[in-house]
Amino acid sequence: MNSDDLKLFALIIRAGSISRAAMELGADQSTVSRRVGQLESELGVRLLHRNGRGVTPTDPGRQLLDYAGAVAALLDQASGALREQAETGPAQLCIGAQPTIARILFGPLARALAVRYPQTRLRLVEALGSQILEKLGNGELDFAVIYLPEQIGTLQFDPLLSEGVHLIAPPGLGLEGDVIEMARLGELPLILPSTHHGLRLLVESLAARHGFTPRIALECDGSTALTTRLVMQHCGCTVLPLAAVSDEVASGRLRALRITSPEVRRKVGIVPGRNRAIPAGLSQVTRLVRLQVDELVRAGAWPDAVLLDALRPAAPGA
Repeated sequence: MNSDDLKLFALIIRAGSISRAAMELGADQSTVSRRVGQLESELGVRLLHRNGRGVTPTDPGRQLLDYAGAVAALLDQASGALREQAETGPAQLCIGAQPTIARILFGPLARALAVRYPQTRLRLVEALGSQILEKLGNGELDFAVIYLPEQIGTLQFDPLLSEGVHLIAPPGLGLEGDVIEMARLGELPLILPSTHHGLRLLVESLAARHGFTPRIALECDGSTALTTRLVMQHCGCTVLPLAAVSDEVASGRLRALRITSPEVRRKVGIVPGRNRAIPAGLSQVTRLVRLQVDELVRAGAWPDAVLLDALRPAAPGA
């Protein structure tokens, strides 16, 4: 016996006959009658008095009808409570991102969340990839929007986009054009994080696959802004997505050369936190994140990015 059985039984009593109940359901009378028979067999009692004018409940049938009403009321209450939570959003929300993603996404996302869920207390966390993964693992974050690591392992994620990786160099380094072959990365002094996550692991993996040895001029575990400042001060080059340095490249303070032979792209995705109670309405929040990312990419505000989900509808007028 389940809630559908109870709903059917209540409908039959309200309709006063199995035939009228079948008509309301758009089902065969024999099918409805068979389901009632199965219910009576399961419970071991007779639920209906049948006569020429229709059906009336037996004493056990009236008792079951009371239970059916109670179950229907409970389901309505649960449905209403969950819909209300979905409308009001989580009481509080903690979202993480790496510096480049935070720079692009956090502003538009914070504004959209404030409009959609004005009662939600929002906390935004910017950190390096290794720190974000640690915070996700210990449940400090509800979810994060991050560059997916080279070694995914058991990490759960919802893919959003991919973007090209560029060599970021100071002007006047003697590099011609706006592209550089992968193998030439071994000729240049690089500024990379010390932790074996994110860009450091990416470069080391590329070096192993394509037969060059990275020249680590300097290890920097600070923000992307600090790394790019070191590049501008001619301490070395680095490897970053174009979105991280678009303003500096546009002003001529840095150069960005696309890495080719082969081209290198990184994926961005939403990664849920672990060991943390799931806030009410979190699926609606992540859907809002996806919408914001879509708008940024389609508007050209996320340079060199390509949406990964080919099934998404095109923007109006596109």
